[in-house]
Amino acid sequence: MQELVAGVDEAGRGPLAGPVVAAAVILHPARFPDGLADSKKLSAARRERLYAAICAEAVAWSVAEVSVAEIDRINILQASLLAMEKAVAGLAVTPVRALVDGNQAPRLACPVQTVVGGDELEPAISAASILAKVHRDRLMCELDAQYPGYGLAGHKGYPTKAHIRALEELGVTPVHRTSYAPVRRVLERKG
Repeated sequence: MQELVAGVDEAGRGPLAGPVVAAAVILHPARFPDGLADSKKLSAARRERLYAAICAEAVAWSVAEVSVAEIDRINILQASLLAMEKAVAGLAVTPVRALVDGNQAPRLACPVQTVVGGDELEPAISAASILAKVHRDRLMCELDAQYPGYGLAGHKGYPTKAHIRALEELGVTPVHRTSYAPVRRVLERKG
């Protein structure tokens, strides 16, 4: 069997609300789902289908979250790296190395190679991208039910005009990142 390489990616660095989520995936070297690509370039329905296939066919996979409170405490970059570390640590099988999307490497127990644009170039990173995005999107739909009026199920917490308007009208919730400027401005105005 070929060496076990984990692909690692995150979802949710830019949103104003919700956790940042990372996933780590070790694909079976002889078989993996067709159609793997950067999660942002796939329809929601296609991501859901691939999510199920990845979970069924991967040698190992893991998803980890870092909370809004932790993001506000340590900053989004450090929170993203921490989520990646947690995802890799959660794998049932230890990888011999990890391929990480982007140019920042988390501290892992195995060698790490960063790959800019890796979610388009490396199937294992594409798979991790899909797991992280689907998991986070599902969480945002749950948060939408808990905090109606913000449209979290639609924009997934990103700073859309509708989201900013809802923040200004309804105020800041416990799932909003207070370290982010648009949220901080609302808090300052509401004083």
